[in-house]
Amino acid sequence: MTEPHPEFHWLSGRGPLEDIFCVSFVRGLSCLEVLTRLGVDESTVEEMTFDELNELAMEEAAATSGTDPGYVGAVKLGEWAVLVEPLGWRVPVKRGLLGRLSNETEVVSINRHDYADDGFVYAVDRDVMLRFDPLTPQYREGVDSEHWEAAMDEVGLGRRTFDDPIPDRPIDCAFALARKITGVSFTSDVLDKPFLVAVANK
Repeated sequence: MTEPHPEFHWLSGRGPLEDIFCVSFVRGLSCLEVLTRLGVDESTVEEMTFDELNELAMEEAAATSGTDPGYVGAVKLGEWAVLVEPLGWRVPVKRGLLGRLSNETEVVSINRHDYADDGFVYAVDRDVMLRFDPLTPQYREGVDSEHWEAAMDEVGLGRRTFDDPIPDRPIDCAFALARKITGVSFTSDVLDKPFLVAVANK
């Protein structure tokens, strides 16, 4: 049997983003605008490769025990700016940030954390439309969560009860759902593009 969404397997394996990361899609803003809304130190903004960003994030994590990751990078894909947080989880967790990023626009954010909880959230103009853990999508919430049931079924996140089979490769399925919403496919070649990088304020 063919596994679903092979183009996203690198995101649930031991790929360049490792086992803790957050990827957020923000519609209609430039990379600099997204970083500004995130609350970065603007004096630290510079362009670099993903490998350079990742190395800085790893060094910071080693020095701080990964308690408050700061390095973030953004790349433009069509009308969406894609924010990548290596070893981070800022967008779905930090209080008020999702609302600020989604103000008068849309945000889809996916975080993987193998030692805590994964998450998927879709927000429009500060309202959470849909939120769930990809491992337990039956416990979804949001003001428009029922609207997305068919799309979740299509990508392999159609679990209804606790007794239903656990989704195969739930992170891959979450990125497939993000593609349905945004039209953007976060494949590994995105990391070959230049990133606008900054350090987020603590």
